[in-house]
Amino acid sequence: MAIEIKLEKHDDDFWIAWVPTIPGCISQGKTKKEAEKNIKKAMDLHLEGELTHG
Repeated sequence: MAIEIKLEKHDDDFWIAWVPTIPGCISQGKTKKEAEKNIKKAMDLHLEGELTHG
């Protein structure tokens, strides 16, 4: 299953990452690569919580 990740460079030189189909799933990183890594971890934690508590 492919999940769309949005990335945007913020004014303070951080990259913001979010998943439009998972409300509240947002992260950031100093680099684009770090933001991608962090949002994937956030997605895993979010989905793990849904499976455990959903």
